[in-house]
Amino acid sequence: MAHTLDPQRDVASLRVAIVRSTYHSWATGKMLEGAIDRWARLGGREESLVVAAAAGTWELPAIARALAESGQFDALVALGVVIRGETDHFEYICQGVTRALADLTSRTGIPVGFGVLTCNTAEQVKARIGGDAGNKGAEAMDAAVQTALMIQAARALLPGKD
Repeated sequence: MAHTLDPQRDVASLRVAIVRSTYHSWATGKMLEGAIDRWARLGGREESLVVAAAAGTWELPAIARALAESGQFDALVALGVVIRGETDHFEYICQGVTRALADLTSRTGIPVGFGVLTCNTAEQVKARIGGDAGNKGAEAMDAAVQTALMIQAARALLPGKD
């Protein structure tokens, strides 16, 4: 029978950084609240959580990279909102940010909880920051924490590790 990797690590051992776009702060503020609340509910320690501001969603990857390269964090959470407008700008921002955050995770091995909303309307955003579709900031925190714990469990399998 196959062995199932089951992370039994304590969330309190993790260090997490949230990078939040301040553009569309009416939405990213709610997402940040959701992420922080979820962190606390999961058992994360307040002193192990850092929040950094980015001017906009486009700037999230640069700040996330600096935080990842600091060596101080087990996981990151990126929170931003892009609402479709009349030009192709939406497509470029969404694709660029998604690719950069995915590359960051791949290159550093540090998971990035993807809390970047790419919506057609403000109403769709509202549904995803505490409405019918839940709070995507909280979901991004869940994903980041679960992935960080699984990575710790996988690394523990290496010879000479705990």
